[in-house]
Amino acid sequence: MAYVPVPKDLTAVKTKVMFNLTKRQLICFGSGALIGVPLFFILKSHISTSAAAICMVLVMVPSFLMAMYEKHGLPLEKIIRNIVRVYFLRPKQRPYETNNFYAAVMRQDTLDKEVYRIVNGKKTDPRRKASDRGRHRKSEAAGR
Repeated sequence: MAYVPVPKDLTAVKTKVMFNLTKRQLICFGSGALIGVPLFFILKSHISTSAAAICMVLVMVPSFLMAMYEKHGLPLEKIIRNIVRVYFLRPKQRPYETNNFYAAVMRQDTLDKEVYRIVNGKKTDPRRKASDRGRHRKSEAAGR
């Protein structure tokens, strides 16, 4: 009886298009070949064949890496983008900050009181208790 391994995680299975390669791999290999092979024939007439072959391989390696390298399900360009973000674009120190809802409500209340005083032309807020106003006047009188 034939034994066929079936992966447990089906999200890791990729659709193969041709030659047991995915569409992404075919595009990357094709673009590498479109750049590398003509470069080899151009350089072969000017330098030795082995030097032209080395130049061709060096030019084709990035596209091959883009096709084949994958870490934690991320292709190479996403890994490079994340590295650039972490080391160059984002700040090194990222302090933990919370959005304090109570402080925002208190700021809004203070602004509302100020707007009310400006609109009504009063020095005191009518929402304050009469007993608070009396204490405030007494402390002002004591301060004079």
